[in-house]
Amino acid sequence: MICALEARDQLELDRVVWVPVGEPPHRHLAGDPGVEIRFELCCRAVEGEERFEVSREEMDRPGPSYTADTLARFEGADLFLILGGDQAAALGAWHQPREVLRRATVAAVERDDARRAQIAEAVDGVGHPGARLVFLDMPRIELSSSLIRERVLAGRPVRHLVPVGVERAIGEHDLYRRALVRTH
Repeated sequence: MICALEARDQLELDRVVWVPVGEPPHRHLAGDPGVEIRFELCCRAVEGEERFEVSREEMDRPGPSYTADTLARFEGADLFLILGGDQAAALGAWHQPREVLRRATVAAVERDDARRAQIAEAVDGVGHPGARLVFLDMPRIELSSSLIRERVLAGRPVRHLVPVGVERAIGEHDLYRRALVRTH
């Protein structure tokens, strides 16, 4: 949420569209609550936020969800793809990374494990002439969905880390209470 708010304000975006993944193409997370719950969590996260909306674009499309395909559906708009530094640094391993860079400006947030130079090198390494990359300046808060899931599993509070609606949904659906096993 913090990243989306900062992107909206720093880039003066008309709107920020949250797109929950339908069928993840590269990894599976044991205990994944499923696409409808992910959609609900996103809806609850954006409650009351002007210029934020949640799209079912990837959820309602069959097959693996690829960012290049999703960006093609938003054709005609000046698009920014808001990414954490770890994801931006891994862009070269994505499905059709040159197409992603052709369709959108990457708006990246630096993290301890992905610094600006590393991110810039990775984006340049994709080899798309004219690739656009901007960095969002924001407070250094090391917060991830993995951290939220791990805290819930350990019985620790997440109230200060997620919007109130998301915290309520986690409790209502009894999410993330079983051991998490990551597979790739």
